[in-house]
Amino acid sequence: MPLPQLNVYRHDHTTRALITLAGEIDLVTTPLVYAALAGCLRDGIRTTDVDLTAVTFCDVSGLNAFLTASRLGADAGMTLQLHHPPPSVARVIEMTGSGDLLHERHVLRPPSHRVPAVVGGAP
Repeated sequence: MPLPQLNVYRHDHTTRALITLAGEIDLVTTPLVYAALAGCLRDGIRTTDVDLTAVTFCDVSGLNAFLTASRLGADAGMTLQLHHPPPSVARVIEMTGSGDLLHERHVLRPPSHRVPAVVGGAP
């Protein structure tokens, strides 16, 4: 059985924690994500920031882990925010309507098909 391809680092600052994830978040590694997020909740952390800069892949099981942790955390008074997701992860988060998890809004809009106005008044 191959080792999970996800590294999880947790750094606490009083009532705030930063969890840095590096690698792939999938069905095999999602329990590591749950454990890190549940640990913050168990330890009384009020704000959990998750840095996704080094995440190379995230499937629906990873997104479910974030949504579940966010819901359970909100019930306990904890805030969960995701930071710096790669474009593919940001797109999945926005497409599923769970963009409120993102600290910085990464709204992906389709390109505009409008023709730009002509400058200088040429017909």
